[in-house]
Amino acid sequence: MTIDIVTIFPAMVEAALSAGVVGRAVESKLLDVAIHDLRDFTTDRHRSVDDMPFGGGPGMVMKAEPIFRALDAIEARRGTPLTVLLTSPQGTRFTQGEAERLSRREHVVLLCGRYEGVDERVRSRVDEEVSIGDYVLSGGELPALVVLDTVARFVPGVVGDDQSVAEDSFSRGLLDFPHYTRPAEVGTDRVPDVLLSGNHAEIRRWRKREALARTLDRRPDLLETAVLDDEERRILMELQEEKNGRT
Repeated sequence: MTIDIVTIFPAMVEAALSAGVVGRAVESKLLDVAIHDLRDFTTDRHRSVDDMPFGGGPGMVMKAEPIFRALDAIEARRGTPLTVLLTSPQGTRFTQGEAERLSRREHVVLLCGRYEGVDERVRSRVDEEVSIGDYVLSGGELPALVVLDTVARFVPGVVGDDQSVAEDSFSRGLLDFPHYTRPAEVGTDRVPDVLLSGNHAEIRRWRKREALARTLDRRPDLLETAVLDDEERRILMELQEEKNGRT
């Protein structure tokens, strides 16, 4: 998978890509990631990427021309991208499902927004706008890294255990079940006996129940669209009856 990131802070992105799962994937060439400094595509001696908004108002707006030149250069060097993404608080909410969908694209360009936003004309070259949450950050570099990391996990070989990706939180609309490791006792807290029993059928059912219970307690909205099997639907009914009995 080929990914280009256009930013005014390339060092910020490079540092994040120097370690971890994505860093190893780049090093092993499972991901082809290129970082482009938007200031390299300016024409004035100050390398300006922003200007005051027409009509007045606070803040600065990112100029269209440097972004257009950056996209033209990427197309000339690496081919026409299938998807150009703009990180923006006005974008569609980024989800696990969106990450999986984007992972099937051969070439994605991420434009990191900043300041008060981008010149509206930039959107003529943008396929999708994405938001990682209902809040405002200082710039699009962190959202771009979130998108890259989440998408990369779906690329075959990036995560060593494909089953781990398949069972990630949100993959089926459920939060993950609790995890434990050695030692079995930490102070007065002990690992649930079922996980030490060796009974794989009971462990599987316990994990299903705990994932459903955690989702029902913390994110009940996810259950509206969660993909559940027959056993999980029965467990959920039991949990809901228990909850109703306590209220």
